[in-house]
Amino acid sequence: MSYSSSSGSEEEDEGFDSYRKGGYHAVRIGDSFAAGRYIAQRKLGWGHFSTVWLAYDTQSSVSPFPLCIYVCTAMLSKSFFAEHFAQAALHEIEVLLSITNGDPSNSKCVVRLIDHFKHSGPNGQHLCMVLEFLGDSLLRLIRFRRYKGIELNKVREICKCVLIALDYLHRELGIIHTDLKPENILLLSTINPAKDPIRSALTPILKRPEASGLNGRSMSMVEKRLKSRARRASIGGEAEAPKLAKSMDGINLRCKVVDFGNACWADKPFADEIQTRQYRAPEVILGSGYSFPADMWSFACTAFELATGDMMFAPKGGKGFSEDEDHLALMMELLGKMPKKIAIGGARSKDYFDRHGDLKRIRRLKFRPLDRFLVDKYKFFENDAREFVGFLCPILDFAPEKRPTAQQCLQHPWLNVKSSHQKEMNVQSNVKVGMANLKIN
Repeated sequence: MSYSSSSGSEEEDEGFDSYRKGGYHAVRIGDSFAAGRYIAQRKLGWGHFSTVWLAYDTQSSVSPFPLCIYVCTAMLSKSFFAEHFAQAALHEIEVLLSITNGDPSNSKCVVRLIDHFKHSGPNGQHLCMVLEFLGDSLLRLIRFRRYKGIELNKVREICKCVLIALDYLHRELGIIHTDLKPENILLLSTINPAKDPIRSALTPILKRPEASGLNGRSMSMVEKRLKSRARRASIGGEAEAPKLAKSMDGINLRCKVVDFGNACWADKPFADEIQTRQYRAPEVILGSGYSFPADMWSFACTAFELATGDMMFAPKGGKGFSEDEDHLALMMELLGKMPKKIAIGGARSKDYFDRHGDLKRIRRLKFRPLDRFLVDKYKFFENDAREFVGFLCPILDFAPEKRPTAQQCLQHPWLNVKSSHQKEMNVQSNVKVGMANLKIN
């Protein structure tokens, strides 16, 4: 499940049909849960298995803000009687409890579970999870930058947080996330301060407003659709100006890893196929078994996407070849030919490779070194590209056992150096200061 102000879609809604027996619970602003402890404030988003609501905790006294502490209440959508979904939610709670109990200092950059309970409604009994309020996802940050990429010094800040989380999950808890991607990493606060319930000092709603329809949704759905049509009409009626990347000044880049619905303990993997397509490791595609290094592969893909604004691998099926085979081809074009032992060593290797370790249906690969690719396509400084690739490439080794651990990555020099662009800015700044001193003297 996702717990974010950016969950779901701004242009779509879950639809009224989802609110029926066995479906979503119809939450209204001012509704209370857990014997009145939590009061729904506003809807944050929705997913296939839950709706996500900002809630006010009437019993908390630990927040430094005297009015309230806000939390997200994630509601299991398919009713507790749907055994499959119930078991998945109970598993996620078990994982989150381990994560939260093992991090009393709240320093490991992983989302915290505050409470969980069952709630009965017209559509069934729902399992609810209460988590800390977090801000926008890294995917939304990438979109905020209009897919132009983020400064490397800021990418470093984010990478440090994610690696701290992965080191904790892997080394201390033995948990594989299995679905690491920008959408599942949330900033501690929202990009827009006005949307943050704490920074904007919102007054909590303690009782249900008059005439708030189902979920308070009827009017919001109409308004969203009208606004969407107005935007499209405006864009169609006049020439669109070039979209420049927005400034990131003032945005807090500290973040946490979230969404443990597919996580597993390393000694108890429960699915052969894991990870969202674009962040999937080669050993998963080939059916060679997986462990912590699969998360590291996804981390490297995420770091690339933050720095460039583009997914590292976006495979597509074509005439005569599958999406999987295209994915493997894209990997090799940037990272070099896959060693034969790895290429033919998986349970599904025969679907893609011949006995020589060559792809069966995609024969002509266009190899290009990753550092040149960054310079030529994304206009990186030569030094920046070389240093960044020096950090990424070991994590993208086709042999999982050769990939560095999160703990080892945290010691890498790249995480503690300034980019060539930043060095240049500092030199210019020092020159200006020196000239000013000369004038004063």
